[in-house]
Amino acid sequence: MENFTIEQDIPVWYVAAASFPEGVPAAWAELHGLLPGSTGRQFYGISHPDQTGKITYKAGVAATSPEEAWQYGTPEVTVRKGVYASEMLQLGSDAGRQIGEAFLRLLKHPALDPQGYCLEMYLDGGMVRCMVPLVEK
Repeated sequence: MENFTIEQDIPVWYVAAASFPEGVPAAWAELHGLLPGSTGRQFYGISHPDQTGKITYKAGVAATSPEEAWQYGTPEVTVRKGVYASEMLQLGSDAGRQIGEAFLRLLKHPALDPQGYCLEMYLDGGMVRCMVPLVEK
């Protein structure tokens, strides 16, 4: 586990999964279907419990312009700047399990922001950085 800093707020437009975790692959497929070419784009998975405790999941991509979410008819959320506890993973065939286990560890961080969320930042080569925001000192 290491700290990772996001230097500025990142607007992200997304497709919400109909259910978690079953609906996650379909949300990613729909998002990728909206993009004519996704090379060079930064993708994020964002999850958190709603008011009832049910996990909500958003498959998202960093916006390249302020109008992009409107252009695709999708909602937008902001990935907040700040310090995050993080773990890097090389994803295998059991990616869902790997990511879930990483978040179970990260959610035990003593400086965890209770108003935060679980954030997946997808990188090249099958890598993902799993993160949770920390309370600012």
